[in-house]
Amino acid sequence: MEYLSRVPRPPLDGLIDDLYYLEGAPPYPRLMLPPMPSAVLILNLGESFRIRAGTDINTAEYADGCVVTMPTRALEFGYPPGTRSVGVHFKPWGLAPFLPMPAAELCDRPVTVEQVWGRSATAELRDRLTTVAGPQEMLTLLEDELTRRLCETTGLGLVRHTSSVIAAATGAVVIGDLSVMVGVSSTHLAQRFRELIGVTPKRLARTYRFAAAVLAVDTAGPVDWVDLAGRFGYFDQAHFCHEFRTFTGLTPTRYVDVRRRFLREHPGHALDVGPLPAD
Repeated sequence: MEYLSRVPRPPLDGLIDDLYYLEGAPPYPRLMLPPMPSAVLILNLGESFRIRAGTDINTAEYADGCVVTMPTRALEFGYPPGTRSVGVHFKPWGLAPFLPMPAAELCDRPVTVEQVWGRSATAELRDRLTTVAGPQEMLTLLEDELTRRLCETTGLGLVRHTSSVIAAATGAVVIGDLSVMVGVSSTHLAQRFRELIGVTPKRLARTYRFAAAVLAVDTAGPVDWVDLAGRFGYFDQAHFCHEFRTFTGLTPTRYVDVRRRFLREHPGHALDVGPLPAD
């Protein structure tokens, strides 16, 4: 499977972690993606794919692509045998300048790109992407389109600054101190976060802490869950296990079992960045 990525030039680099190109056969028909502090935009150039956001939501099909604000629970992606797409991994606040609606309206409810940018504009962009010379040229075209669409967003500086403090502490912050630090009420800060990220500062902090803990799991040997929970500020192992189930639907030990399966069956795979087999 071919996977290429690059960081965009300023000012997009303050909103986006990377632009990427993906093509080939997925390792499994269905992949579960644990929630991370990131939003995603995917422009699909191949067969339709499917997404289920949580066990209580039906699977939906996406032909043109999808827009996903920062999730609060795991997403399940169903990939076609031959997938081809370009996409954007946004920082939690980075998608807001490209949305015509508050991010809270899309929380855990992925939508098509057409629903965000319109059918004709999306179709034109997808057509242009398929006519350029190669993946790097596709990423350049996508970067140019995002630069063209970039607009001023009220409150973005406040949310970006506060989110950066949360990220630097990997979520280990006192939420009440954040509003004091930036000089606004906790209500105002929470409202801006919901508008631009889709979640409150508390939820963002929980996601950063969970992501840091998950990425610290070393599946090469036995995992000391008590030590891991303590390192990332969980009250105890029971608290850690509860958060793990909330975010993924799995227990920590089950997560490790499935993660080891991925590494065993597909060592060095291009998608070895967190997805897990869902079958």
